[in-house]
This record gives sequence, structure tokens and C-alpha cells, in this order.
Amino acid sequence: MTGSSAPDLADVLGARQRIAPYLRPTPLFRYPALDAMTGARIWVKHENHQPVGAFKVRGGVNLISRMDAGERARGVIAASTGNHGQSVAYAADLFGVRAVICVPAQANPVKVESMRALGAEVVSYGRDFDEAREHCEKQAADHRYRYIHSGNEPALIAGVGTYTLEVLEAQPDTEVIVVPVGGGSGAAGACVVAKAVRPSVEVIGVQSAAAPAAYLSWRGRSLVEDATSTFAEGLATRTAFELPQQILWELLDDFVLVSDGALRCATRVMIEKTRNLVEPAGAAALAAVLAEPQRFAGRKVAIVCSGGNISPAQLVTLWP
Repeated sequence: MTGSSAPDLADVLGARQRIAPYLRPTPLFRYPALDAMTGARIWVKHENHQPVGAFKVRGGVNLISRMDAGERARGVIAASTGNHGQSVAYAADLFGVRAVICVPAQANPVKVESMRALGAEVVSYGRDFDEAREHCEKQAADHRYRYIHSGNEPALIAGVGTYTLEVLEAQPDTEVIVVPVGGGSGAAGACVVAKAVRPSVEVIGVQSAAAPAAYLSWRGRSLVEDATSTFAEGLATRTAFELPQQILWELLDDFVLVSDGALRCATRVMIEKTRNLVEPAGAAALAAVLAEPQRFAGRKVAIVCSGGNISPAQLVTLWP
């Protein structure tokens, strides 16, 4: 796995070995209440049970565990709305590496607090993820940090692909996997694994209609920028990322958009029916199923709860 080439199943299997000493497999639970609402047989992949409350930590541990001494000595830098930053901070703390995380000024305070508690230096810059990312890239060049892009990193995609291995091992007859998409690393990893293990598995990405850059890029088969106004910061990217898109163009079966209203509703439903804290991005997969129940009725569906880092301010807005 070199440069920006797409990872394959062997890379994901290697990532599983590397992360196993540090991260346990997450639960895959079925909830009859969700079955009743959707007409499908729904299993939830609980990535909100990770130590930092989100799936991305798999990729961070895989990548930093593979860095050589020179890279570790330089330190790492990343831009994030929160979960990628937590992933890098967690892995950097494990391996004794300095981490700098650039976040937008209005970043989720729960995620920012977590990054600082893990020992990362948090730099607030800009009004959204992409302004923070541009600042991050300049800092990486100026200080020679190892820049960890949130999407264009094969080791990150291989790492997060391990959750799909766990889904298919626990529930081999899964017919559909629905995955939230921000930058697309989670969906790309799901595609790499599912299409190698059992090509008949349908992989569907879901993004907020208020931040549709990845969706538009997938549909048009070219990288585009678009506005982002979604309240679900885990889905809030204005630009699409090259490596995840290359994988999604080749392997993703479908991509759907849901409204922010649907995300709010699905977040509330997930909290009520699964008794788990779920952030809005983590409820996107359920929002997609609830929006089109006839498509999933009678099928065995795994929905990825990508994270649970909801802030108190977000939480209180869910119930009128």
C-alpha cells in the first residue's frame, strides 16, 4: 500500500492485525423496534462504542502504528471537524507522537475537549472544515509535520474497512450495508471489503443534502466543490476527496441524500430505540432507510452508526 493507491482486502486484513492490540471489535446489535419502523431486519454497527466515540479511530491507529521513527519525530497534523482529529490524537497518544489538530472555530466542543484530553494541540481556524484544512496544509508545509489527510490516505481507509469485516463475520448473510459519508473513507472501506468478500452485498452511501459535495462528485464522476450548511458536522465537507471517490466510483452501488430534518428525526429515533447516544452523522444511515422503507423491506440491512459525539447543545434541539 504505497502512495495514494487504493487499499485492497489484504491491506484491511493487515490493518486488523495492527489495531487488534488497541481496539476491540464493536457490537453489531439488532433492534426489533427499528425492524417494526422500517419493515427491514436492521442491525446497527455501533462505532459509537469506540474509545473516542467514532469509527475513524481504526484508521488513525493503523496509520500511525506504521509510521517510521523519522515521521514520528516530526509529529503529525490534521484538519478535522472532530472525529478524524480524535482518531489522530488517540493514535498519537498511543505511540508517543506530537499531534496538532486544526478545527473550525465552531467545532463540536465535545470533540475538541476529547482531542485536548488526549494530548493534542488544537488550533481553531476558519468558519468551516475546508478553511481549517487549508490552514492545516500550510502549517504542515511550514513546520514539516506529517500531514494526515482525512480522506486521501490508504492506511486510513484500510483501517476503517475493518468494521465491515466485523459486520460480515458476525452476520454473513447481510444484504445491504448503509454508510454515512462525509469525506468518504468509511464508505470506501466498506466497498473494498464487501465487494471482495461477497460482491452481492449492496453498499449505499448517504450524505446530507445540505453538504452534497461527495454525492455530486460520485454522480458526476469528477471532483466538485459545493456549499455546506448541515448541522451534522461529521458530514460537513465542501470538497470531495480524490482517493475515496476513486474507490466509490468503481465500487459503490448507490448514493442518496437526506435532509437535515430527516437527520434530526433519525438521531432522535436512534437514541430512543437503541438507548445509545448518537451524533447526527451517525444517524444518517437510519435516515436513509426511513426515507425509503420500501427499498429495504424484508432485507437484512446493516446500518453504520459512525459516531456518538453529540454535543449537549445539539442534543437539546432534537426534542421540541
